[in-house]
Amino acid sequence: MIKNAFVSVLLLLVMANLLYSTPSHSAETQPSSILILGDSLSASFGLKENQGWVYLLNQTLLKEKAPYTLVNASISGETTGGALSRLPNILAKQNIDYLLIELGGNDGLRGFPPSLIKNNLLQIIALAQSENIKVLLMTIKIPPNYGQRYNQLFNQTFENVAKQRNIPLLPFFMESIAVDPALMQADGIHPNLAAQPLIVEFMAQTLAEIITPTLANTNK
Repeated sequence: MIKNAFVSVLLLLVMANLLYSTPSHSAETQPSSILILGDSLSASFGLKENQGWVYLLNQTLLKEKAPYTLVNASISGETTGGALSRLPNILAKQNIDYLLIELGGNDGLRGFPPSLIKNNLLQIIALAQSENIKVLLMTIKIPPNYGQRYNQLFNQTFENVAKQRNIPLLPFFMESIAVDPALMQADGIHPNLAAQPLIVEFMAQTLAEIITPTLANTNK
């Protein structure tokens, strides 16, 4: 009787030890989230939501069980100032590991001072970093008809911000697409349906080169 009781207690102790010592894999396998804070180029302008590059890339990442997933907070017509005002509410509603900023195009098209664009971007980055969110900044280009001086100052804005905050500066995914009329909508500004898979391929490779090594180093 005593022997049976001892065995029962021993089994309970072993089970309890297994219960509390076995690590939870849900947190380890939970993919990192990348918030896309962009404008119409990332908001499927002129297309259905499920035709845009963010949605398509997210589906690919899910199928491949990639270590990260995308959260799209892009809206058409967005400026750096508008995104700055929206960001606190976005971050309050969900946990974000990375922030990808695809903004500045509408600022440039409206002729906003590069100094204002820079200040807004710095505030967005500071806000994200205060929440321990890693930030990625995308280079943005605008048509050359705004004048050489403005275009030069505009382009330098992104380089200066990335350097000042020591964050990765991503190449513009529209660089090779914008010069091909077959990949553009009638307005000559937005990528069409045929361009979306090309953007998916470009962004998948770009993010993999940055996010995957970072995650590997973090898990060491």
